[in-house]
Amino acid sequence: MFKSCVAALVAGLCLASTPLMAAEGDAIVIKFAHVVADDTPKGKGAVLFQKLTHERLAGKVKVEVYPNSTLVGDADEMQALLDGRVQLLAPSLSKFDKYTKKLQVFDLPFLFDDEAAVDRFQKREMSRELLRSMADSGIYGLAYWNNGLKQLSATRALVEPKDAAGLAFRIQNSAVLESQFSAVAAKPVRLPFSEVTKSLQSGVVQGAENPWSNIASQQMHKFQPYITESNHGVLNYMVVTSSSFWTSIPFAIRSELEGILLEVTQMVNREAAALNRRDRERILASGSSQLVTLTPEQRQKWRDQMVPVWKAYEEEIGADVIRAALTVNRRR
Repeated sequence: MFKSCVAALVAGLCLASTPLMAAEGDAIVIKFAHVVADDTPKGKGAVLFQKLTHERLAGKVKVEVYPNSTLVGDADEMQALLDGRVQLLAPSLSKFDKYTKKLQVFDLPFLFDDEAAVDRFQKREMSRELLRSMADSGIYGLAYWNNGLKQLSATRALVEPKDAAGLAFRIQNSAVLESQFSAVAAKPVRLPFSEVTKSLQSGVVQGAENPWSNIASQQMHKFQPYITESNHGVLNYMVVTSSSFWTSIPFAIRSELEGILLEVTQMVNREAAALNRRDRERILASGSSQLVTLTPEQRQKWRDQMVPVWKAYEEEIGADVIRAALTVNRRR
């Protein structure tokens, strides 16, 4: 009796540590859930990952893609990952504040000079270490998917930091972004992305920060007469899985999946950059918003105003992480 109980317990533990199996065979099932549409860079990346995996690992791995929060919602996705209800996610980096403070480096304003600097940083050893910074919580980072640099939009022209004073700006759920707008005497308002356009239209908030592609997809420019091309921050995603799930996949299959993911990541980042360029031109051509172009001196004023935000979060993030990010700017 004792032996049979032990055998049953061991079998149960082994089953819990193995990847999900498809009902029709021995294929490992990977449920990839996200909260955006299939025609976005993130959505296209998930579909391409599915396609390449089915081509190269047919019969071994089955990828199921669930876009537009059809499987889990924005607020529940991380818990779903830890519970094993999904196996891949690509949340915004601001979503990981609960699990590590180090990734807040990507929220620091005016830290990176341009998109090329962000790309250089993501290829550094420090960035690879940040992918593993949530290991204690059972979360395994696989790749960075870029969504572009953020621009400031508002109901009045933002040329100098003082121009933002008194305006309410929509922000993601991030303490760093709250501090960013407080530094220029503006009012940060935490709102879900789905509520941004309605809140701009109704006047609940008078400004926002988004890449060009987000501004265009949500038609925000129709309610924001001014867009300052500030390139002040980064809106990126991290593709994550659960550590226990990923390490339970046989090494050869896991290596193939990581190679596919690298290939998909390159496509996603190229697509995001191209989309932002196209949407910038579309918005400007529409004539609905006036572009505010900052001189180097004006941009430096904004940067100087934001440096105290870096210092406020230096201990949480790590001075070494911030220094590593600053070294990728060509002018330094």
